[in-house]
Amino acid sequence: MRGIKIVCVGRVKEEFFKEGIGHYVKEIRKKYPMDILECPDEPTPDSCPESVERQIRDTEGERILNKIKDDEYVVALCIDGKHYSTQEWGDRMNRIFLQVPSQVTFVIGGSLGLSEKVIRRANEKLSFSALTFPHQMMRLILCEQIARVV
Repeated sequence: MRGIKIVCVGRVKEEFFKEGIGHYVKEIRKKYPMDILECPDEPTPDSCPESVERQIRDTEGERILNKIKDDEYVVALCIDGKHYSTQEWGDRMNRIFLQVPSQVTFVIGGSLGLSEKVIRRANEKLSFSALTFPHQMMRLILCEQIARVV
């Protein structure tokens, strides 16, 4: 594996999230190169129709896809993705890290989730919970879980 990348929608605003993410990124970088690439999120009007939500996901999805190369192994974080125990997660990630010759890219969508194009591009879908988390918190959780297995 050449490294780890997280592509995500939105910026981290709260300092405590920035500090936590920074801590785990530092730990991960002791073993692998790592980057976090942010895409701007689209404003989402309150109670907008599904067609507007789909358009927002598609716009954010194009921004995400522009940051992913063809040879990258993509893991999309989706509520309907595969769930793992801590041991299973470690085993799965270690297999990916050993077998994938390219970059491993994790994708975190915006408040409305990921576009169908991004989900189709993904090599696999991952879920840490059936609950929905703010993207800033999910970024922290993902970094912690990657640091746990590297």
